[in-house]
Amino acid sequence: MTNPRSLQKTFVSSLFVLIAHFAATEALAQPARPAPAPAPAAAKAATPAAAAPLAIVGGRVHTGTGEVLEDTTILVEKGLVQKIGKGLAVPAGVTTIDAKGAIVTPGFVDALTSIGLVEISLEDSTHDDDRGGKDPIRAAFRAADGYNPASTVVGITRAEGVTSAAVVPLGGLFSGQSAWADLDGDTRESALAAGPLALHVHLDGSLDGDRGGPAAALHLAREVFDDARTFQKNRAAWERNQSRPFAASRLDLEAVGDALAGRVPVVFHVDRASDILAAVALAKEFGLRPVIAGGAEAWKIAPRLAESKVPVIVNPLEPGPTTFDTLGMRNDNAALLHAAGVPVVITTNDTHNARKLRQVAGNAVRAGLPHAAAIAAITSAPAAALGVGAKYGTLAPGKVANLVVWSGDPLEIASRPLAVVIRGKKVDLGNRQSALFTRYRKLPIAR
Repeated sequence: MTNPRSLQKTFVSSLFVLIAHFAATEALAQPARPAPAPAPAAAKAATPAAAAPLAIVGGRVHTGTGEVLEDTTILVEKGLVQKIGKGLAVPAGVTTIDAKGAIVTPGFVDALTSIGLVEISLEDSTHDDDRGGKDPIRAAFRAADGYNPASTVVGITRAEGVTSAAVVPLGGLFSGQSAWADLDGDTRESALAAGPLALHVHLDGSLDGDRGGPAAALHLAREVFDDARTFQKNRAAWERNQSRPFAASRLDLEAVGDALAGRVPVVFHVDRASDILAAVALAKEFGLRPVIAGGAEAWKIAPRLAESKVPVIVNPLEPGPTTFDTLGMRNDNAALLHAAGVPVVITTNDTHNARKLRQVAGNAVRAGLPHAAAIAAITSAPAAALGVGAKYGTLAPGKVANLVVWSGDPLEIASRPLAVVIRGKKVDLGNRQSALFTRYRKLPIAR
């Protein structure tokens, strides 16, 4: 006999597919809303790296390091910043973006999101951020393998000045490996700039409903790191089936080995102050590069985190407290961490609302974080924390040319992007939402 619940789920799934198909068809039938900026578009190219030379002229440039340059020109070629300075001559024939009276910043970065991995939150078939199953060890699971550069969320997010995202897997204790995605490109190869980016370990809850909470998670995490270290030292014995049993598969142990070798940082998702210190101690024990994500009570131990130079990824607008681990959370967490000298990264920790990243950073300023630190927290700080600071996060010669020209202070909600450049290419700001706005902005009045 057919299960009525199964029929209901099948019906709901089919309904979502039909709605998505209809909406996409209707939106694409109309011309996309043009980009707000009147500046001329850069030449189209097969890949961002092949973009034509570009010059952003006369803007007030926030470099992402706290430095502000007035009346400055940025010359871009082959997807990289070539020169930056006042009064630079623009070569003949180079496409220009007039930034006089505007503010120029590095492209914003959301360090914790599932952009490109989740399309419809309530429809499981559109989720590629979780491997599924009850095995808590999923270190080899790669977010890059499920990234969809054609996701409608990509265009919506970059239209608000977010040019890059750390695309993060979920589920289990060792959730897997994140990837760095530039929010442009037609293929995974053209969009993913670095991956694996980081290994993600969740110490902020019980293991699939089992008792023990963070203590049990920490115990198993230590076992896996120890197994991976043993595996790396005695791989030949493992291949001859002469080693002791391990808590994880070969692929998982190899992925953890990248973290042990220092090739990727380990992002520990944890909130309670005592558990944060335990994660930092675990990282020290195994020679890891730790990053704390969540960190609701990180402000309580800010001096110790500053001493260890451990970056903390926070969401200043996180609602709560929602668990016993977050009882000590406060909205000036970022400000207190910064004041103590802790590298602060700001995230939305969201997918469909990652476009609101600058609003989240603006609220951190309201709670006491200096404006320059807030800009750094969504540009240079995430790039540095995740190990790609040599190429991303600031505006300087040799860096990837991800930048945004703003009508005003980017942390003010009334400001808007006039132009967005990703890998040296001026991208279209039209998206599904703007297409629907254009289609339905004038409706017939019923009489």
